Amino acid sequence: MASAARIEPARSEPARGEPARGEADIAPIGALIGDPTRARVLLALTDGRALPASRLAAEAGVAPSTVSEHLARLLAAGLVTVRPEGRSKFYRLASPQVADALEALARIAPQRPIHSLREGSTAHALRQARTCYNHLAGRLGVGLLAGLLSGGLMDGGDGRHHPERAPHDRLSAPGRDLSYRLTARGEAAFCEIGLDLDAVLAHRPAVRYCLDWSEQQHHLAGPLGTTLADRLFALGWVTRTQRRRVVRVTESGRANLPAVLGLAPDWDQPEP
Repeated sequence: MASAARIEPARSEPARGEPARGEADIAPIGALIGDPTRARVLLALTDGRALPASRLAAEAGVAPSTVSEHLARLLAAGLVTVRPEGRSKFYRLASPQVADALEALARIAPQRPIHSLREGSTAHALRQARTCYNHLAGRLGVGLLAGLLSGGLMDGGDGRHHPERAPHDRLSAPGRDLSYRLTARGEAAFCEIGLDLDAVLAHRPAVRYCLDWSEQQHHLAGPLGTTLADRLFALGWVTRTQRRRVVRVTESGRANLPAVLGLAPDWDQPEP
């Protein structure tokens, strides 16, 4: 009888030439994000758009020369990227992972008190319809996914968070426990409104979801969620507003989204 193959113990030392690595050093990144001005700059970029330094200075409430110093530090740390356009430079978050980290911090951070009617209306509008980095969230995002599921355009779940069956899902974070899928009917509907599904489905996975922090239900994310949001903006069914991350459904959107994607006409009404 042949002798059993010898099992080598797992290597605990790095390969020759590789530096030894310990736990993640979150302190430098935490210090960068923890500065109030840099925090406001980063939050201004969480809707996925690229913004010029002048707009970021206004968002942060500081002078352009001051915001430039902060942007230089964020660039050096790899939290933002910059793209020159003519005489201006446009900044954006370096990756979806940076946006995920900011959303996670927002989830555990204390809420600032509302001191004005405008602040209160903005908070309400964010819960109604907003962007979550580069896809749609709030009641609008949750309602869209619910409509896709109820209309048979997608399957794989019911759009709701079931903590007992989804132990890895966390509020305001990419979902891990379910696998939503486009159906043939869904592919036809998305092609009908002009989505390039070949490009979308080339990604793996093409369909992802987030657990919405305000609604505590699922909204569509990933390449499909991003492409759908871009298309709805292009069609003029959803439009951005002057308030950071807040979007609104236009009259054209209210007329078309229920018929095409199954969005409930009363999507913007709180559940009883």
